[in-house]
Amino acid sequence: MIHILAALAVLGLLIAIHEAGHFLAATGQGIRVSSFSIGLGPRLVGWRRRGVEFALRAIPIGGYVAFPDPESEEGIRPQDPDLFQNRPLPQRALVIAAGVLANLIFAWVALLAQGAVYGVPDGVAAAAGIVVTGVSPGSPAAVAALQPGDHVVAVNGQPLGEGNEAVKNLITAVQTRPGSPLTLQLEGGAGLEERQVTPRLDEEGTGRIGAQLQPYGTGRYRPVENVGEWLTTASRGFWTITANTLAGYGQLLTHFQATARQLGGPVRIVEVGAQLAQQGGASLLLFTALISINLAVLNALPLPALDGGQMLLLLWEGLRGQPLPERWTQAVNRLGFALLLGLVGVLMVRDTSQLGIFKAWLSS
Repeated sequence: MIHILAALAVLGLLIAIHEAGHFLAATGQGIRVSSFSIGLGPRLVGWRRRGVEFALRAIPIGGYVAFPDPESEEGIRPQDPDLFQNRPLPQRALVIAAGVLANLIFAWVALLAQGAVYGVPDGVAAAAGIVVTGVSPGSPAAVAALQPGDHVVAVNGQPLGEGNEAVKNLITAVQTRPGSPLTLQLEGGAGLEERQVTPRLDEEGTGRIGAQLQPYGTGRYRPVENVGEWLTTASRGFWTITANTLAGYGQLLTHFQATARQLGGPVRIVEVGAQLAQQGGASLLLFTALISINLAVLNALPLPALDGGQMLLLLWEGLRGQPLPERWTQAVNRLGFALLLGLVGVLMVRDTSQLGIFKAWLSS
């Protein structure tokens, strides 16, 4: 339970960091803010300070910073120069972009903290089996529903062993049996389960399943040697995670059907975070950086109700040379918000049904 709470705390913190970016960019420019909320839906707790309502809400899937609306709030002049809509376009663009920037900066800080507290990576303390670190869309591994984080301990009833030897044993089984089904034994929260995967013959005549593998175990760390190594390691990790995240969203665009099956919602994120929290603080900080960068990239997408969609509307306004009709922007934002809530709801239901504890309950 404590690991689940740690993952939930990280997710809540990253949402707060994102919204704090918007909030500070607005108040720093003298733009009036009416509310700062973490979560959506009914308010659980709240307080008011300097005219701003701060609230923690019931649905833990995002948050928002709201600005005064002269049409629905008394005592606010539509011509007030401190209203968001009355500020120059560059100032509004900075407020919208600040959430993404805050998440990116915080991800780098988390990696710096990992280096300062735990040191830099220095190999893996091996345990039995291998862990799946990536799955290619449309591959035999994807068809078999393998996912990053899966712990494979045996193939066709034969234990894989430990460390690099375990990776070698699985690769050998895959490469030498193209077209022949392999039974993989996976270890999870509900005990052992089996997956059937059939290696595909590649152009070199060997079997492939389209999965990236590494030894299962906990990472080892050593103290940093100097400030240069500390900064370089954190920056390299930041750019690697960012590049992989962008590549993942690129695959979603080019291989939507296959990649969409691997999408995870809040429940899956918390589950993975809890698993990493069990491996120690270093893994939890890595999870923090990973999710923070994912939140930044997700919010930068040019979709309604996301920061990227708001930036797109600002760009359109700049090209037109005049503000867009209010009813247009409201309609677009409401539609986008409804679609986003629907997607999150579907992912939460699917992810919950796939949790090991949920499967065990159904079969009891």
